Amino acid sequence: MTKLIVDGIEVDVPADYTLLQACEQAGAEVPRFCFHERLSIAGNCRMCLVEVKGAPKPVASCAWGVRDCRPGPNGEPPVISTRSPMVKKAREGVMEFLLINHPLDCPICDQGGECDLQDQAMAYGVDSSRFAENKRAVEDKYIGPLVKTQMNRCIQCTRCVRFTTEVAGVADLGAIGRGEDMEITSYLENAMRSELQGNVIDLCPVGALTSKPYAFKARPWELSKTESVDVMDAVGSNIRVDARGREVMRILPRLHEAVNEEWISDKTRFIWDGLKTQRLDRPYVRENGRLRPASWAEAFAAIAARVKSARPERVGFIAGDLASVEEMFALKALADKLGSANIDGRQDGTALDPRFGRASYLFNASIVGIEEADAILLVGTNPRREAPVLNARIRKRWRMGQLQVGVIGENADLTYDTQALGAGAETLAEIASGAHSFAGVLKAAQKPLIVVGQGAISGEGGLAVLSLAAKAALAVGAVKDGWNGFSVLHTAAARVGALDLGLVPGQGGLDAAAMAKAGALDVVFLLGADEIAVEPGAFVVYQGTHGDRGAHRADVILPGAAYTEKAGSYVNTEGRVQLGNRAGFPPGDAREDWAILRALSDVLGARLAFDSLQQLRKALYEAHPHFASIDTVAPADASGLAALAEVGGALPRGPFRGAVEDLYLTNPIARASAVMAECSALAKGAVPLAAE
Repeated sequence: MTKLIVDGIEVDVPADYTLLQACEQAGAEVPRFCFHERLSIAGNCRMCLVEVKGAPKPVASCAWGVRDCRPGPNGEPPVISTRSPMVKKAREGVMEFLLINHPLDCPICDQGGECDLQDQAMAYGVDSSRFAENKRAVEDKYIGPLVKTQMNRCIQCTRCVRFTTEVAGVADLGAIGRGEDMEITSYLENAMRSELQGNVIDLCPVGALTSKPYAFKARPWELSKTESVDVMDAVGSNIRVDARGREVMRILPRLHEAVNEEWISDKTRFIWDGLKTQRLDRPYVRENGRLRPASWAEAFAAIAARVKSARPERVGFIAGDLASVEEMFALKALADKLGSANIDGRQDGTALDPRFGRASYLFNASIVGIEEADAILLVGTNPRREAPVLNARIRKRWRMGQLQVGVIGENADLTYDTQALGAGAETLAEIASGAHSFAGVLKAAQKPLIVVGQGAISGEGGLAVLSLAAKAALAVGAVKDGWNGFSVLHTAAARVGALDLGLVPGQGGLDAAAMAKAGALDVVFLLGADEIAVEPGAFVVYQGTHGDRGAHRADVILPGAAYTEKAGSYVNTEGRVQLGNRAGFPPGDAREDWAILRALSDVLGARLAFDSLQQLRKALYEAHPHFASIDTVAPADASGLAALAEVGGALPRGPFRGAVEDLYLTNPIARASAVMAECSALAKGAVPLAAE
């Protein structure tokens, strides 16, 4: 530790701190534009100038290390001032230079009210400008459908350039020209290719990069702000939902160091326009082959008539990928009341099963634990498409150095160096037996990490692959005291919660694939399950939010609430329970899903024992106490992995396929979004990358 005196306050800080960090630890406020805690140091805005006693001029505190400060003549600690006349005059001069070419368009700028430049000009600037020349003009750049550019406002802080290069791993942006001619651009004005590009909107300290879909929609002081959790993938990114009235206007990230740091994927950020299109806002009943609007009583009566005429073993329940824990708990309670063992929360046919313990289906190393891994094996997964924020964490670890990443499956650009080991289960078997060279890499590692994707363990032979992956993890020493490197990467926000609740077929019950076959059941309940096609023959009750695949197949439609319109619990891929809060209300006659199931249970003669969300959660916590431990990750008992490794079975032939073909169109909300459709078309090359 090094002793410093900052504005008369003595502090002890690590020697590798910058002066800016040391000043902030002492409670001093230091303005900045280019500096960001998660990006490399550029030192080019000079707004963070401070005075160091003995230095001939102010120094940039972001680029000056504590260890570079010289003690006084008698060994006194270095003295730093952040409020001296020299500092005040220096900052005023820097601000005056920054504003020389900045346009006076604050009233029409989307950054208004949230602009660092506005705030710091008020706090540290002067009340007039001495610049009387023409301001420079820069053409706006086309960089895709998500980020809008007003490059006249750019102050060349280069945050966006450093983010795309360092965090996103795609060199989309750079600087050309020198001095007054310097410009931030995508070179050929191509659309940005990163699935994390929207984060540059938050990073930009001025209004040069703003949200194109949100442009001119609202001002920040008009919006109600609700803290919630993202459900577009299984990472559980922390978000803030901004709404005006009943309408969601934008989605922003919230800081959570252990989950998403301060980044979110573009799908998470720009999905909000899909929340208001193709919505189901009233019940429907199919008559003579056509759906007609109906009352809740008519819809419930139609369901009751079918359910009461069917035997319990001919009734099935499938939960979808976006369902909250509360509604899945209510669904299972209803299935139990009706005496049906046909229930499943794995509509993609994945082989995960809670009978082997939680460690068999969790990302046991934890998301933040990726930074401790020293060798990684990816099995049948493309994390860049399946979990972009988690993929950025792997890249972060790779940039630290000394990391080898092996891939079994499709050989895609993951934004970091990888070794293509093989395509299918044969390669995994070689690693499990020690015959493959990468097995030695994993054995030599202190904390090896094996990431199993849904693409490898879905469909026929999925259980055999999962068993083989567990065997490989035990063989290379990935499971030991203080470290469990056997990690399953989920793609569905509801999946871990469903497995925790036991939403798998009971004794003699059918799984989702079997329930979907013709003639298997008389009645099938789909709780937001749109990714499975139920064959003709069964009476289908669809409870969901959008007129998507499930609604097209349904005989009765019950309109539910989207994730921004209800309070619910979600368990992310590492087993962390998080709470989502209601930011608005569902449209028309739509209701919260647990309330629909509670009302339906009365009509079916299988009354559920709760009348409010509080009562439901009390019953949930009594049955499954770990759901009450919000925002904690308890290590799962790994003893079941040995039993899983002994299961074996016939391995599937052919290469592993990723679980996500199109990142932008994975659920009903995404498929209803015009912005996601445009992103999907760009990713597929269906439209030109460059502006027309």
